[in-house]
Amino acid sequence: MNRTVRNSLLIVAGFIAATAAILYTMGQPLICKCGYVKLWHGVVFSSENSQQLSDWYTPSHIIHGILFYGFFTLILPKASINVRLTLALIVECAWEILENTDMIINRYREATISLDYFGDSVINSSADILAMVVGFFLAARLPVWASVALIIVFEATTTWLIRDGLALNILMLVWPLDTVKAWQGG
Repeated sequence: MNRTVRNSLLIVAGFIAATAAILYTMGQPLICKCGYVKLWHGVVFSSENSQQLSDWYTPSHIIHGILFYGFFTLILPKASINVRLTLALIVECAWEILENTDMIINRYREATISLDYFGDSVINSSADILAMVVGFFLAARLPVWASVALIIVFEATTTWLIRDGLALNILMLVWPLDTVKAWQGG
C-alpha cells in the first residue's frame, strides 16, 4: 500500500472515530434500538430508517462526496488529494454532528415527512461518512460527465422511489413547501 493511500485511510478512520465518539456522547445509540445491524434497510417510514448501515439516503452521501471533490478541486486545484479529502471530511462530519442535534432533528420532524425521525445511529452516521468518501474517490477517478450522470441517476431514482433525495431534503429543510410535503407523504 502506498503512502498516500495509507494516509487517506488513517485520515478517514480518525474522522469517523472522532465523529462516532461525539455522536455517542450526544446520546445517539451505537446501533438500531431494535438490537441488530443490517447492511440495508429500505423502508423509509420505519423506526429503522437512518439506523442501519445503509438506506435510501446513502446515495445522497455519495453525492456529497462527488460535490465536495468537485468544489475543493475547483477552489484548491493545487492541493493534495488528502488535503481535499480532509476538508470534505470536516464538512461531512460537521453535518453528521449537526444533523443529530435537537435543532435539526426537530426541523426534520416539523418541515419534512420524517415525523418519527429521532436522529441517526452512530453506525449509520459512520456509514454515511464512508459513503461520502466513496463518492469523493469516485469523482477523483471518473470523468466529470460520469460524476454528473451519477448524481442525476441517484437523485432521479430516490425521487421516483421514495419521493425524497438530496435536493428535496435541502429544499424542505431550508424552505419547506406544503405542496412538496403533501406529495412526499403520498
